[in-house]
Formats: sequence, C-alpha cells, structure tokens
Amino acid sequence: MKKTLLSLCLLMASFAAFAQLPTVGFKGGVNFATLHATVDGVSGSGNSGSLTTFNVGAFVDFKFGNVSLQPALNFTGKGGSSSVSFDGEANSGGKVKLYYLQVPVNVVYHVPAVVGDFYLGAGPYLGMGVSGKAKDNNGNSEDIKFGSGQDEIKRTDAGLNAIVGFKFKTGFLINANYDWGLTNITNVDGIKLTNRVFGISVGYAF
Repeated sequence: MKKTLLSLCLLMASFAAFAQLPTVGFKGGVNFATLHATVDGVSGSGNSGSLTTFNVGAFVDFKFGNVSLQPALNFTGKGGSSSVSFDGEANSGGKVKLYYLQVPVNVVYHVPAVVGDFYLGAGPYLGMGVSGKAKDNNGNSEDIKFGSGQDEIKRTDAGLNAIVGFKFKTGFLINANYDWGLTNITNVDGIKLTNRVFGISVGYAF
C-alpha cells in the first residue's frame, strides 16, 4: 500500500511539472448507496436497498491539453439496507450508514464546448472509514466499529471510480460519479460485502 501511494505521489508530481496552472475546486451533493452482497459464493444474493446520503469534497485538476490528472479528497457516505447483519445473523432489515474519507485519483478527458467543457474520467479510489451507524426498523441503533472482529467493519475500502460532468466557463460545474467497491468490508466467513455508490454533485472550480 505504501509503495502504491508513493507511486501515485510521484506520478502526480511529474504530471504537475508539465501541466498548466492547476485548477482547485469544491463540490458537494447527494449519494445513492447500496451494498452488493455475495453469500456462500452466490453474487447478488443479499443485495441491499438504496440509501440516500451525501458527499462533500475538494479537488485539484492538473491539466495538460485536453487530458488532466484529478486527485480529490472527499467525505462521502455509503452503506445500504440488508436482510443479513454483519455478524451473519438475520435482522429486521435496517439501514447501515458508513462514512469515509476518500481519495480518488482520476484521469479526465475534456471536450471543449461553447459555454464550457464536457468531461469524463476514471481511476482508482482509496477510502478510510471514520464513522458509521446501524439502525433496524424497530428503532434500535448502534455505532459501527471498525476492525477485524466478526461484528466489526474493515476500515479500508478501495475500488474504481468513474466521473462525468460539465464545467461552465464561469467555474460552476455539475458532476455525476459512480464508485465500484472491490474490497470486502465485512469479516464474516461466507459473506462478501462491497460498496456501490452513485453520486450527483454541484460545485465551483477556481
């Protein structure tokens, strides 16, 4: 993991050396999150319903021609509702909210238009869980614990991220993104849970 982060830092530094002046921006919006479940090897056998939450963050865009490297730091909500709890026992179908500090690094292609730029891109992301809460339909709730225990959630989440949007020449932007989690976030044997998030946000780039 340290080697991967070092490689990303070196790539960003070398790209920035040849790029135009970087653009700094902020954005925030709504997330529609689900948990993709694989139970006893059967993919999708326990998928959650959608959970509405939020995202907020900042990004830097190092542009070189029509291509840019865009790292970001986001506070983003994930989770969903599930008929299987994280300790493997049936529950009453409550909701699980998970909050992460997340760093996506996207390679973005820009298409100039009359009033701004269309853009689309993709890349990896790495997230660290900072808080969470589980609540069942009976009103019972508890804080999510991160760790390696059966009743805990793995703190690290990693996967692939895709973005598409439009930035006006005024700096205002509209953005959509999709996170495809690749890491199993539960410690329960026989169950694999991965995050899926579709987000819509608005922002401003200086």
